[in-house]
Amino acid sequence: MIESLLIANRGEIARRIIRTARRLGVRTIAVYSDADAGAAHVREADAAVRLGPAPARESYLRGEAVLTAARETGAAAIHPGYGFLSENADFAEAVIAAGLVWVGPPPAAIRAMGLKDAAKALMQTAGVPVTPGYLGDDQSPERLAAEAGAIGYPVLIKAVAGGGGKGMRRVERPEDFAAALESCRREALASFGDDRVLLETYVARPRHIEVQVFADTRGQVVHLFERDCSVQRRHQKVIEEAPAPGLSEAARSAICQAAVRAAQAVDYVGAGTVEFIADASQGLSAERIWFMEMNTRLQVEHPVTEAVTGLDLVEWQLRVAAGEPLPLSQDEITLTGHAVEARLYAESPASDFLPSIGRLSHLSLPRTVRVDGGVEQGDEVSSHYDPMIAKLIAHGPDRATAIGRLAKACAEVEVWPVRTNAGFLTRLVEHPDFGAAQLDTGFIGERLADLLPPETPSQAAWSAAAALRVAETAPGPTADPWAALKGFRLGASARPEALLAYGTEVRNVAAPDETLAEVPAGAMVDGALVVFEAGEAYGFASPAPQAAGAGAAGDGQVLAPMPGKVTVLHAQAGQALAKGAAILTLEAMKMEYTLVAAFDGVLETLSVAAGDQVSEGQVLARLGQALA
Repeated sequence: MIESLLIANRGEIARRIIRTARRLGVRTIAVYSDADAGAAHVREADAAVRLGPAPARESYLRGEAVLTAARETGAAAIHPGYGFLSENADFAEAVIAAGLVWVGPPPAAIRAMGLKDAAKALMQTAGVPVTPGYLGDDQSPERLAAEAGAIGYPVLIKAVAGGGGKGMRRVERPEDFAAALESCRREALASFGDDRVLLETYVARPRHIEVQVFADTRGQVVHLFERDCSVQRRHQKVIEEAPAPGLSEAARSAICQAAVRAAQAVDYVGAGTVEFIADASQGLSAERIWFMEMNTRLQVEHPVTEAVTGLDLVEWQLRVAAGEPLPLSQDEITLTGHAVEARLYAESPASDFLPSIGRLSHLSLPRTVRVDGGVEQGDEVSSHYDPMIAKLIAHGPDRATAIGRLAKACAEVEVWPVRTNAGFLTRLVEHPDFGAAQLDTGFIGERLADLLPPETPSQAAWSAAAALRVAETAPGPTADPWAALKGFRLGASARPEALLAYGTEVRNVAAPDETLAEVPAGAMVDGALVVFEAGEAYGFASPAPQAAGAGAAGDGQVLAPMPGKVTVLHAQAGQALAKGAAILTLEAMKMEYTLVAAFDGVLETLSVAAGDQVSEGQVLARLGQALA
C-alpha cells in the first residue's frame, strides 16, 4: 500500500480521499490556496502546503507547484480527485517522471479519450456503438452544413475538446446552422483552445446513463454497473442514481460490456466512467444507447455506486495504483438495492441559480443519510470555486424508499445566511414525475415552475418566527424557544404575539401552541430570526412598533437581498426620499442591484459605507415616515 499521498484538490473530494486514506493508514498531504488556508480539508490532512493565491490558475492548476509540494513533504503518490488537473495528461506524465505514483489512468489513455472525435472513432473500431453523426477532418462550414443536412435536423454541434456543456449547440433548422456553428466555435476556442467540432443526431428525449469501470495493471477490467444522471440543469448533473430506472437486464448487460470494451481499447488502468446517451422516447433498448465520452477519473457521483455495491472506490484506486490486482472479479461484484444522490449547492434558485457566497454562520446537515461535505459551520463559500456544499446520498432496498429518504434529508438541511438549493432538491425528488421515473435531460427545464421556491413563507414559518421572537424577549436566559410559551394553548386568547417583517411585509403573529408538532425549526443566527422549512431558509426581522397607519408601508428596514459589496451610496441619513428613490447599490457575483425606498419618507439611519461587505438579510438602512 502507498505510504503517503498528496491530494491535488480541495473541498468535498479531498475530504473524501482523506477519509479512506486514514482508514488504510496512509499519511495525507493537502494543498491549498490562500482562500482555503483554513478549509476543512486542510485541517483534516496530516500536512498541508500552500500553492498560491485564490484563483485556481494561480494555485490548484499549477502542476509544478503541486509537484514541488509533493517533493517537499515526501509524498509517495498524487491523487488528483476530479476537476483541476485530474484529466491533464501532461501533468500525469510529469508526476510519473518525478518518480511518484499517479493515482489515475495512464497518460496515453487520458489523451485517447480527451478529444471526442478521436475517442468516438476509436470506440467504433472497438465495436462500441456511437451516436450517428459526422467526425470528419473537413471542418469547412460548407462541408459541416452538408453533413448536418444528411444527418437530418435537429442536429447537435459539439466541440471535439468540449465538456461540461460548453461548446454545444442544438440546431433546429438549416437556416440557423451557420450562426450556431460560429457561436459554438467561438465558445470552444475560448474554453478549450480548439474550435473543431463534430456533429451528432439530436436525441429528442435523451437519458444520460454511465457505467463505472475499473482496471488494474494486469489487464483485468470489470464494471460496477451503471448510474443514471439524466436530471440536469444547463448540462450539469443535479441528481444521480443507481441502478438506472427502467433499464432491462439485457440492455444493462449490453452497455456494461460495451463500457468494458471501451476501457480495454485504450489499455485503461484505474477508475473510469463510460458515458452513454440513450433515446428514451420509446423506452430504453440497447439499440438506442450510444457511446458519448469517457471520463478518465473518479466521478462526483461515485458514492451511489459505492452504496449499491458496498465497495470503497477510493480504496480500489489506491490499491490498483500500488500495483495490486483488482480486489474482486466480475462475478463477485453484486448490486444491492437503490441509491440516489443530490448535489447541495450554495446558490439561489429564486435568482436564476446565482451562486451565493459568504460565511456559513449556521450549517446543519442531516444524519439520516450519507453526507460527503466540503465545508463545516463557520467556513466560507468562496466565489473562486465550485459552490458545492455537500452531496447527500440515500440508499434503500428499492427506489421508492431511497427517494423518500433523500427527500426527508434535503428537507432537513439548514444553512444561513448563504442560500442553497435544498428546497429545490426537496421538491424535485418529491415530484410525482421523478417518482414515476419519467426522466430525461429536460426534466428540470420542463417543470421549473413546480420546483422554484414559494415567494413568501408559509403561515407555519411565520408562527415559528414568532415563537423565536417571543423566546428571545422572554425574561431570563433560555435555550428553549418553547419555554416562554408554557401555559399557552391553541385557541387561548392570551397567546403572545410578535411583530415580524419579511421583506416589505409586516405582521403581528401569534406564537404557536407548544403542543403543535408541525412547526418548522428555527434559530437565532447573527441576530436574525431564521426559520427552516422543507429545505428553505427564511430570515425574519423584528421591526420597532410603528405609529398608526405606518404598517401599510412596511417597517422601513432595507435588507441586503444577498451577500455582496456596497459600491455606491445614493442618499444620506436625514434625507427625504420619494418612493422608488435609490438608497444604495450592491454588487454581487459581478452584477449590480440598486435598493430603493419602498415609500415616501426620511432615511433615518444608514448603517453601511461604500466598500462594506454585507451578508444576506443584514439591515443596511431604515426609512421612516415623512412628517405631515
